[in-house]
Amino acid sequence: MSENKDFQAGLTWIGKSWAQVDGLAKAKGETVYADDMFLPRMLFAKMLRSPHPHARIKSIDLTQALKRPGVVAAMTGKDLPIPFGILPVSQDEESLCVDKVRMIGDPVAAVAAIDEETAESALEDIVVEYELLPSVLTIEDGLKSLEETEISKTQIHEYADSGNIHKQVALEFGDIETGFAEADHIREELYYYEGNTHLPIEQHSAVAQHGADGRITLWSSTQTPHYVHRALAKVLEMPASQIRVIATPVGGGFGGKTDPFQHEMVVCKLAMMTGRPVKLTLTREEVFYTHRGRHPVLMWVKAGMKSDGSITALHFRNFLDGGAYGSYGVASTYYTGALQTVTYPIANYKFEAMRVFTNKAPCGPKRGHGTPQPRFALEVLLDKFAEDLELDPAELRLRHLIPDNSKTVNHLTVTTNGLGECIRKVTEASRFQQQRTGSSLGKGFGLGCGSYLSGAGLPVYWNKMPHSGVQIKIDRGGGVTVFCGSTDIGQGSNSVLAGIVAEELGIDIGNIIVVTADTDLTPVDLGSYSSRVTLMTGNAAIDAARPLREKILSAASEVLKIPAEKLMLRNSSVLSKNGSGEPVSFVDAVQWAETKYGMLGSVGSYTPPSHGGKYKGAGVGPSPNYSYSACVAEVTCDPESGIYRVDKLWMAHDIGQAINEKLVIGQVEGSAYMGLSEAMMEEQIYRTGKDNPGGLHKTPSMLDYKSLTALDMPEIETFLVETHDPEGPYGAKEAGQGPLLPIMPAIANAIYNAVGVRVDEVPITPEKIYQGLKELKSGKPGGSGVIGRVGPKKFPKITFPEAIKVKSVDS
Repeated sequence: MSENKDFQAGLTWIGKSWAQVDGLAKAKGETVYADDMFLPRMLFAKMLRSPHPHARIKSIDLTQALKRPGVVAAMTGKDLPIPFGILPVSQDEESLCVDKVRMIGDPVAAVAAIDEETAESALEDIVVEYELLPSVLTIEDGLKSLEETEISKTQIHEYADSGNIHKQVALEFGDIETGFAEADHIREELYYYEGNTHLPIEQHSAVAQHGADGRITLWSSTQTPHYVHRALAKVLEMPASQIRVIATPVGGGFGGKTDPFQHEMVVCKLAMMTGRPVKLTLTREEVFYTHRGRHPVLMWVKAGMKSDGSITALHFRNFLDGGAYGSYGVASTYYTGALQTVTYPIANYKFEAMRVFTNKAPCGPKRGHGTPQPRFALEVLLDKFAEDLELDPAELRLRHLIPDNSKTVNHLTVTTNGLGECIRKVTEASRFQQQRTGSSLGKGFGLGCGSYLSGAGLPVYWNKMPHSGVQIKIDRGGGVTVFCGSTDIGQGSNSVLAGIVAEELGIDIGNIIVVTADTDLTPVDLGSYSSRVTLMTGNAAIDAARPLREKILSAASEVLKIPAEKLMLRNSSVLSKNGSGEPVSFVDAVQWAETKYGMLGSVGSYTPPSHGGKYKGAGVGPSPNYSYSACVAEVTCDPESGIYRVDKLWMAHDIGQAINEKLVIGQVEGSAYMGLSEAMMEEQIYRTGKDNPGGLHKTPSMLDYKSLTALDMPEIETFLVETHDPEGPYGAKEAGQGPLLPIMPAIANAIYNAVGVRVDEVPITPEKIYQGLKELKSGKPGGSGVIGRVGPKKFPKITFPEAIKVKSVDS
C-alpha cells in the first residue's frame, strides 16, 4: 500500500498497477531464453573443469577427443590467452586456464560437438597433467600470506596487494579516538556472515554465431551486455564494431550474471573455429562454481554511544573471503564500509577491510553487493545498545536519523530519507512495542533497518559519458518504439520504460514496443546491477520523450490555432487543458508533427550528479539517491529445541515514488524472501577431510542446497513510503535490493526477544539457537565468553595499513 496519492492524481500510469509488458508472453511460454535457441547447423559445447583447487597445468592433450565421432573442434586456454574481468583493476580471469587452475571447477579445455552427449563424452578423452599446489581455503589461510609460513609461499594471483590479500582498505573520517572518549557506552563485538549463492531458476547459457560477414553475434543470459561486449572485443582481439551482444530474457540474475563469463568467450571462439553456431549451457553444478555470490565476511565492530543513543564513534574491521578471482571484489570490499553512514548520523567513523583470495568459487555482487553483512552487524549491535540504555529499539533509531539534504561523515549526499516513516509504519502495524515486551516465552518480535543506493555514481570504467541512453521512434501510424540497452532480469525494467514513455506521450502502454539489450540496435546502458535501472534508464526515457511531446503539441497548435502551452497529451489524444473543443487523435497529431519536422525520433541520456568525496575509495558509495527499508519480524521459537518459524513480516520501503506499484511490491517481497532464506538456512560451503580435496562444494545442487520455497514463506504486509526524491524519475528510488537488508537482523533480534539467545552470525539455524539455550540453562558461557551468545569467537590479529585520514564534511 502506498501513500501520497495527491501526487498521482494528474498521472495516468505512474504510481498505478499494470501487468508487466512481457508478463503474458512469459506466462504462456512464448519467451525465448538463451537455452531455447536453436540455429541451423548448431553445435553444442562443454568445458572440462579442474578437479583440483590449486594446481599448475603441465600439459593438455586433445588428440583423442578430436578423434571421437561427432566432435568438430576442441580448444585450450592457449587459443584465447588474453585475460579479462569486470573491473579494470581485476583482469585476472582466462577463458580457459592457461598455466594454472585456482579452484575446483576452473575450465581448462572445451569441446564443440554435434550434440551435448557427444561433447560431454569427449571431455573424458582429454588428458590433463597437473602439478598440485598448496591450497588456501579460509580467510585465516589467506591472511597467513602475511606471515613467514609454508602457506605464505602460495600466491593465488601475483597482482594482489600483498600475498593473498587482494585488497586492503583503511579509511578514517573524523577522529575515532576522540569519538570513543566522548561516548557514555562502548561495545566491541564480533559477527560473521556466511557466503551464499543466487540460485536462479535459469542456468547460465550462451549461443554464438560467426557470420559470413566476419561479425560475431552472441546471445547470452546476461545482466550486462555492454560489459560483455567490451570484454569480448579484448579477448577476441576484434573491433567492438564487429561484435554484437544480445541479452536474451533472463530467468533470474540477482547479480550472478553481471560479470563477463568464460562460457561466453568460449562459444564465440568455437563459432569462429568451426564456422557454425555454438551453444553452451552450464549444468546446475557448474552454476554453483561460477557463483559470484555473497562474500563470507568476518566482522569486528567497536561502537561508542551517548546515553541518548547518538553514535559518537563507529569502527568496522572486515575480512572478506573473495574466492579465486577478483570479480567485483574491490567494490564489494569498499561497500562493506561505505553505506553504514547513510541511515544514522555517525560523528566519527573508521573502516578497515581486507579481501583475501582463496581457492574456492569467486564471490561477487549478490543482491545488496557487500552491504547485507555489515548491516546485519550494525542493526544487531543497535539492539544491544538499546538494551544497555533501556530504550525501545525503534525509539533509539527514530531519535537519530540522517536528515534530508545532508552529507554523511564519509561525504555521501542524502537527498531524502524516509526511514523514520518506514519504522513507524511497521512498528504501528505490528504493535511492536507492546508485542516485544508482552509476549510469552518463545514468541519474539525483532526490528531491522537498512538502506541501499539507486545506482552507482560512477561506471565500472570511469569516464564522463552517460550511464544510460534511450532512443524513441514514432511511426506515422502512432506506434512508439523505445530502444534502450538495459536488461530486464525480472525486475520489470521493460515495464518501467513503457510506463514512463506512455505517461510522457499520453498514450496506452499497448502502443509501445520496447527493444532492449542489443548492442547493434540500442544505445548503451551499463546494465542491471546496483539497482540503477529505474532511476537512470527512467531519467533517460524522460529526456528522450519530452522533446517529442513538444514537437507533437507544437504541430497540433498550428493546426488547431491553440497555443501549445494550453494543450496536453492524454488518453491517446491531444486535448485542451481547459476541456474545450474536440480531442484530436494521437495518430493525427503525429502525422501533423511528421509533416512539420520530418521523421519523429529522439534520444535521451542520463549521467548521475557528481556526489561524493575526493579521497581514494570515494568512488564507491555515491548515488543519486538512497532508498530506506524497515522490517519487523514475528517468530515462534521452541525454547527447548531452538526450532523456529517466522510467522509474519511487516515491510516498509521508501520507494521515493512507485512507477508501477504492483511491480514495486513484488520487488520488496522478493527481497524479503531472499533475505529470509539467507537468514534461516542458506550457505555455500565446501567439503573438508582426508577423502575430499579442499574447495569441493558440499551442496552443488538445488536438491542439497537449502533455500526457502514458496510453501515456507510467511505472510508479508508491505507498505510503500513515497518521499518524491528530486533526483529520481517522478521522484522514484530503487526497490530491487534495499528491502533485503533489514530481514536478517530483524530475525536475529526476534530470536533474542523470543528465547534470549543471541546468534551473531548468519545463517541463524536451530542448531545454533539450541547451543545458546544449553548455555542459558547451564549458566556457563561457551567459547564466545557470553552466556547464550553464539557467533565467532576470535578475530585475526592483523595490522592494517595506516588509515587515510579524511577531513569531516564540516571541515
